[in-house]
Amino acid sequence: MPNFEELYETYATDVLRVCYFYLGDRQKAEDVCQDVFVRLMVNAPQLEEGREKAWLLKVALNRCRDLWRGSWVKRVVLGSPVFELIPAADDTQRREEQDAMLTAIHQLPAPFREVILLHYYQNYGITEIAQMLGLPEGTISSRLSRGRKKLEAILQGGDAQ
Repeated sequence: MPNFEELYETYATDVLRVCYFYLGDRQKAEDVCQDVFVRLMVNAPQLEEGREKAWLLKVALNRCRDLWRGSWVKRVVLGSPVFELIPAADDTQRREEQDAMLTAIHQLPAPFREVILLHYYQNYGITEIAQMLGLPEGTISSRLSRGRKKLEAILQGGDAQ
């Protein structure tokens, strides 16, 4: 297994992006990212070779979920700048569409937001997400499908529920 410094160097940006995307708050995302790597250092789990990123993201998502349930999230304003998640837009319309998509994703219930994030923004397959979250592949497929439908409804001005 690579040492702590190598893991941090390789995956810290991915962990931070996942946390920021999930929480919509840079400071909270940095706190969670730091917490994930502290847990890695303190607990020193035996990570399977090639599965280090999956472990880090799973811990990050669990921690984000805990924070999301907290009262502070009710004060978060969706639609804040997300310049680190998206490359600079070539034109205003493209940037507006990306902002609308991210705002819509933040409106999804956590189970749908998580699978959308892991599948479309971290490029994990259904099998990998199922293993990471400890759920059946059918559940992940269903959440992806329902999540896309909920996103479509939000983007068309409907209700995500």
